[in-house]
Amino acid sequence: MSFLPKRDRLVAYLVLASLLLTGVAWLFDPGRDATAHAYPAEASFSGGRPAGGSFVLVDQDGQPKTDGDFRGGWTLIYFGYASCADVCPTELATMVGALDLLPEEVESDVSPVLISVDPERDTPALLGEYVPQFHPRLTGLTGTPEQLGPVLQAYGVVAEKRYSGGSAEYSMDHSSFFYLLAPDGRLQAVFHPGLSPEALAGGLSRRIAES
Repeated sequence: MSFLPKRDRLVAYLVLASLLLTGVAWLFDPGRDATAHAYPAEASFSGGRPAGGSFVLVDQDGQPKTDGDFRGGWTLIYFGYASCADVCPTELATMVGALDLLPEEVESDVSPVLISVDPERDTPALLGEYVPQFHPRLTGLTGTPEQLGPVLQAYGVVAEKRYSGGSAEYSMDHSSFFYLLAPDGRLQAVFHPGLSPEALAGGLSRRIAES
């Protein structure tokens, strides 16, 4: 996580490792719900737990957005960046495909959000061109490295610049998860990458119905 201090990067790596271990433990828990095998890439947190904390970022329209703006409805967050060539577009397509599969009354209560891991390039104007390509309700959030760093750390997101061939151009190596937050802002589930829209929609429906 190139724009976090070294100590904070270590914390972020440890948090990510904890998330991954939680997912593995969930997979091999013989006491889990009998229907849960349909969602093998979901790591759940019983009762929810605080995640993200307070923040003030900027959306694709240049307007300030705080964590409080997303309270009262469900929020599905993905961390990525507009210059991403493959993983981010694929996972964002999965996100919006899953939303399209939800019943209308459920879909309208879920806010899709992209939080940038590349604040140096992801300006509001760039996100304003990028996010409408995926969904009319997708909110793109960016900010300064100082604003985004604590948010990435709180979610255990790993993000590092990768240069190739001596060029000044870079890509971002980053973790790729979906985070489902309840209307009170508490983390309810983390969905691993590589799901089909149908699998993600099923997991979202189940989590929301169980709340």
